[in-house]
Amino acid sequence: MVIDGERGGMDSDHDRSSAGGGKDAWPQALNRPAEARDTPGAIPADQAVTMPPTPLSPTPSPPVPDPSVTGRGMAGLSTPYQVVAALALSLIGLLACTQVAMVFLHVAPSNTLTKEHGKTIDRWIYPEFEQNWKLFAPNPLQQNVAVHVRAEVVDADGRRTTRWMNLTHEDAKGIRGNLFPSHVDQNELRRGWDFYVNSHDSENRPNGLRGDLSERYVRRIAMLRLSERDYGGTIERIQLRSATSAVAPPPWSTEKISTRPVYRVLPWWTVTPDDLPEHAAAQSRDAARAEANQ
Repeated sequence: MVIDGERGGMDSDHDRSSAGGGKDAWPQALNRPAEARDTPGAIPADQAVTMPPTPLSPTPSPPVPDPSVTGRGMAGLSTPYQVVAALALSLIGLLACTQVAMVFLHVAPSNTLTKEHGKTIDRWIYPEFEQNWKLFAPNPLQQNVAVHVRAEVVDADGRRTTRWMNLTHEDAKGIRGNLFPSHVDQNELRRGWDFYVNSHDSENRPNGLRGDLSERYVRRIAMLRLSERDYGGTIERIQLRSATSAVAPPPWSTEKISTRPVYRVLPWWTVTPDDLPEHAAAQSRDAARAEANQ
């Protein structure tokens, strides 16, 4: 039969292959790589289709900067505007250096410059840039200064003068034992009196434009304190004085200092409506009402 003949032919071929030295009838299968032999459906190396090489993409060039972005700042301005900006910056720098120099000379100890140009420095500093500190620590206070006030009251029985009231003692009572004392108790009267003393001479005459302002400020402080008490009449005049006494030396010191107070008595001042606290409050109310109606 044909089937046996075909099988016989295959057997004879197998026998000839064995007799010829054991060569395989399909050498292509043996010469394939191990990966191809193990992988089902792999294409033999000699039958593989060679793919054309992929063309390389060109190297991208660096981005070109946008002229609108690179021209920021003063470099992006035109020449006239650059000149104006440079002049403005120079002026600001000059003013800043002048301010620093003036403040330094104001708070520095007395020297040749402050003695020669003291008025120029004061005109620059006051009143907007007033400084309340010194460059070097000053000598500690060696005096106690107390401010007293008394009033002339007019009532149904006539005119009378009250006793001296120690305003500094009233402030001290609000400070002692208080963990968070009021700024008013600590500084209002003290700063107001220093303001008056520094703007007046020993004869209580103003030594500058700030003299009248300091007088009105001290009068308003005094009237604010007196308005808290009922004197049974109208206060027409007030008078202030200061009692200055040296601080007593410590017990272990052998220094002998007199602690007797020295008084500076100011003249009587006639009370005006502007000195009254209720008048100031009424002015504030009127101003607020006028602003609300606008």
